[in-house]
Amino acid sequence: MAIEIKVPDIGTDEVEITEILVKVGDKVEAEQSLITVEGDKASMEVPSPQAGVVQE
Repeated sequence: MAIEIKVPDIGTDEVEITEILVKVGDKVEAEQSLITVEGDKASMEVPSPQAGVVQE
């Protein structure tokens, strides 16, 4: 079952994905970082909300 990953509010309307930390087929744990996003003033890693396998 696919789940939607929501990017947290980092104080800007638009963010850029600067790094993808997993690839399709990887098994991930809950709270494992998936991507790094960057806005005008901050950057942060976005964690997985639950354990699973990356589909796309």
